[in-house]
This record gives sequence, C-alpha cells and structure tokens, in this order.
Amino acid sequence: MEKHDKISKVMITTEDGLKFDLADAARRFPEIIRDEIDREILEKLRKSAPKFPKEMKVALITGISGQDGSYLAELLLEKDYEVWGTLKRNSVAENQSSRINHIRSQLHLEYADMTDMASLIRVLSMCKPDEVYNLAAQSHVQISFNQPIYTTNTIVMGIINLLEAVKLICPEARIYQASSSEMFGNSIDEDGYQRETTPMHPVSPYGCAKLFAHKLCQTYRASYNMYISCGILFNHESPRRGSNFVTNKVCKEAVMIKKGLSKKLVLGNLYSGRDWGSAKDYVVAMWEILQQNYPDDYVCATGIGTHVIFLVQYVFEKLGLDWEKYVETDVKYMRPLELNWLKGDSTKLLNDTNWKPKYTFEQMIDEMIGYWENEIIC
Repeated sequence: MEKHDKISKVMITTEDGLKFDLADAARRFPEIIRDEIDREILEKLRKSAPKFPKEMKVALITGISGQDGSYLAELLLEKDYEVWGTLKRNSVAENQSSRINHIRSQLHLEYADMTDMASLIRVLSMCKPDEVYNLAAQSHVQISFNQPIYTTNTIVMGIINLLEAVKLICPEARIYQASSSEMFGNSIDEDGYQRETTPMHPVSPYGCAKLFAHKLCQTYRASYNMYISCGILFNHESPRRGSNFVTNKVCKEAVMIKKGLSKKLVLGNLYSGRDWGSAKDYVVAMWEILQQNYPDDYVCATGIGTHVIFLVQYVFEKLGLDWEKYVETDVKYMRPLELNWLKGDSTKLLNDTNWKPKYTFEQMIDEMIGYWENEIIC
C-alpha cells in the first residue's frame, strides 16, 4: 500500500463532530487541520487529490477528411476538443480518411451526407456539439461547370439541411460556414481588393452556390438568432490539397518532370491571379471566428495577389528547370467564364481576432514541393 493511501485512512473529527479521512479533510477544510499535520504532508495530500478536468468542448466537422477538415481536426485536438466528423462514403474505403488516418483513433467518425438531412440529424443527436464547422462540399470550380446540379445540391441544400438540423437538435451551437472568395467574381473595389462590403457577382456555378449558401446563413442568423459566422476564405493550399488544384498540380508535375517521370505540364489560363494562403493558417482563422462574442462574416486572405505564371516560374526555378520547355496550355482547362483576379483585405479579421498568418507564399509552395520530392519515388 502506498504511503498516501495509509495517510488517507487516518480520520479527523471537526468541532461539529463531523468525521473525514485526512486526505478528504485536507481538501475540504485545510484551515481546520493546518495545525494538526505537518505542512509538507498537507501539500502532498493536496497534490494527490483528484484533478477534475474542465468540461471538453465538442466540435463537429462536416467534410473532416478534406484538406481543411484534416488540419482543423488536428488544431481542435490540440485545444482539447472532443472532435466528431462526417465522412462521405467512397467505394475505396482507404480514400475516405487518408488525410486523417494518423489521428483517426482520437476522432469520432460517422457516415453522413449533406444532401441527407436524416443523417445529419442522427450525427448531431449523437454528439450535441458546441461548434459546427461546415466544410463539406463539391469544392472544385472547374468541375462545378461539369456538375452544376450536384455542386449546387451539396452546397445549397447541404447548408439548408444542416441549419434546419442544428435548429432542431442543438440550436445553441455555433456554426462556421465555409464561404468563398469565388462569390466576388470579377467585382473588385477601387483599391484592387475584395472585402466584406465588396459587391458579389460570381462567375461559376460553385461561386453562385456558395453565395446562395452565404445569404441563407445570414438569413437564419437574423431570423432565428442563431450563432452563424461565415469565413470568406480566399484560396488556401498545402501538401494535402488535391492534385487537380493548380498549386499542387504544378508542384507534383514539376517534381515528376525533375525525376524523369513526366515530360510536360498542361495548364489553363496562366494569367489569372489568386490570393494564395496556407490552409494551416486558415483553419486557425476558422476557430478564431467562432470564439467571438457575436457572429459575423470575415474575409480571410493574405492581401497578396499572384499570377499562375509566377507560381509556375517559381516552382520550376526551385527545381532547377526551365518552365518554358515543359509547360503547355490547353483550352479544356479554361473556364467558360474566367475569374481574373482575387486579392483579399483581412483588416476586419485581423482587428477583431488574434489571427495572424504565419506562412508566406514561398514557404507554402516550398513545403508542397518538398512533400512531392519525398512522396514520389523513381
């Protein structure tokens, strides 16, 4: 038997005749027994007293297996959240959770679909979340032209289903909606930036669907007094980005060319410009947005615009290659209606929260190049 176990069997009686074992008395009435036992023993008893952890926050992430969902899950686990996530069934089960396999044992994963309200109600009833991060969607802009109905269903019907389910099951939960810079289209303020007040004129089915969902969130927020905040995130990348998105496509293909596994890189419009930030930085912004006292909408961006051709030049130069020898363009990768330039102003987010981006464009791309250099084996 341990020493402190023996001590805990010693009984002490208060002036009122109440009896406690010594360890319990040390916790409850230290002033009574201060003169009764040695201070050193008292301190040991205090340290051996059970520690009751503060109540864990519960978060639900729809689309947890995506780029943003995986990084957000890591962040919330670091902050001692109980993390739940929805998975959309894939015929290749390994692909469903490849980005979160390293933390899978720490997560509560459930099958659900944004177009199936019953599945959302089931998951919400199970986890009763404090925070809901809606990241699930068909998120590829080019593909939205090929699958406009599916894209719209996942985004628009998806958010209606989620809002109604939350209103029914856990109306006090805080909701983060992943809005998008694609909602702005080619609308730009006179100073060359897009911000929360910039008019929105989307130029793709994806952008239109995101704007509809964005407005629905604002309407539910005002109509039902729900805590719903929208993050208008500009393009954000990482090694976990799908390789059919231009940043990772360029990095992966350039590394393959360097290793002799490919001969060319075929792209669409080289002269469109994007404000590219790090997905690791942007999931911190998502969390910060839901910690505010009142719900609101925030632009999240770096404030630096970069043309695709500069991205290409930087990656190939980093690998010691002449990009002009390997890069071609093909009309099939051009959008029917092009979004020419995106550059966001995050002043409101920076002023209202503690968020500050850590990655530069170059650091982010270097990390993506390094990932493919290690991943691709000749």
